Amino acid sequence: MEVYQVLGYVGALLIGIVLGLIGGGGSILTVPVLVYLMYINPVTATAYSLFVVGISALVGALRNMQKGLVDYKTAIVFSIPAFIAVYLTRRFLVPAIPEELFTVNGFVFTKDIGIMVFFAIIMLVASYSMIKTRKEKPTPASKKKFNYPLIIVEGVVVGVLTGIVGAGGGFLIIPALVLLAGLPMKRAVATSLLIIAVKSLIGFLGDVETMEIDWPFLLIFSAISVLGIFVGVWLNKFINGKKLKKGFGWFVLVMGIYIIITEIFK
Repeated sequence: MEVYQVLGYVGALLIGIVLGLIGGGGSILTVPVLVYLMYINPVTATAYSLFVVGISALVGALRNMQKGLVDYKTAIVFSIPAFIAVYLTRRFLVPAIPEELFTVNGFVFTKDIGIMVFFAIIMLVASYSMIKTRKEKPTPASKKKFNYPLIIVEGVVVGVLTGIVGAGGGFLIIPALVLLAGLPMKRAVATSLLIIAVKSLIGFLGDVETMEIDWPFLLIFSAISVLGIFVGVWLNKFINGKKLKKGFGWFVLVMGIYIIITEIFK
């Protein structure tokens, strides 16, 4: 086993630890770990990422369901358009993207480069949401509103983005649940994990029909990531997750810039 592959499995553990510590964000590392350490092509990496993210989020969702923190009504309304969008994106849109998108001065902008650059842009947006300090304001029950049309539109948008880059999209889902469904932050985070789990795993089904899956590798990688979640939950007793989230946001920002530079100037 090569050194990079060993680092890749360490990365799988780190993904889970971050998820366990700060409740989200760790999945954004899955695609870079698979592409740059495991040498998996970006299209396959985004597919594998959906499975890893889905399983990891499901573990967190089950814990939150036991605590009674999940809002099932909101999860269903958001999930249906999201999982239809992510499935169609993986099944039809991603395979339909041409291998060569365009050429500039002899530089061929390929499908793989396009996916990684788009992914890096999503990383930059996600890093901003982690770095920005939010003050949680309690939502009075009398002012609670449930905007069905906007929740459905948001579900479709998140589904398409998830389908293209293979990340969970929690940084988009959580604000939507707070603003459009009137959920308190804690319930929004808990509900988002269930939504992420459902749409990621259903999106992955679109790939099972179109590509060959290395199941032994994928199951081992996912198992290590899930193990990392429990390690992260344990470490959460000693480390302030909120402070760590901002630091991790800066790390994701640097990683996003690195991916753009690497893909365009390699």
